Amino acid sequence: MKSHTEYLTFNIPARVGFENITPKVDAAVRKSGVQEGMVLINAMHITASVFINDDESGLHQDYAKWLEALAPFDASPARYAHNRTGEDNADAHMKRQIMGREVVVAITKGELDFGPWEQIFYGEFDGRRHKRVLIKVIGE
Repeated sequence: MKSHTEYLTFNIPARVGFENITPKVDAAVRKSGVQEGMVLINAMHITASVFINDDESGLHQDYAKWLEALAPFDASPARYAHNRTGEDNADAHMKRQIMGREVVVAITKGELDFGPWEQIFYGEFDGRRHKRVLIKVIGE
């Protein structure tokens, strides 16, 4: 069995943003030489996410609007107990919980084995600083 590890680094300039990382994951899979296996992609920060969906800008706008309605940004300690610790990003933790920490994608014949329209995204909910994503390829 082979394994291959890479890290991606992000510094999204806005508080919330989404980036298609499928080409970077695909490059890591090809570099690994794995023909049959799996790739794990996970956000290594508690206010960021990795998820799979369609690469459609309207959908991404809908996500941002929906997440803001579910967990609105409010830096004050009045709304969120977490912000009473001196932080201002309780909403970002909640948004990450909704969108998820990681995805696993099958590798078949050396390719990411997706359904129609599926792409891998990095989701940022407390941007403007460096964060990492792990890519771990395992297989034969």
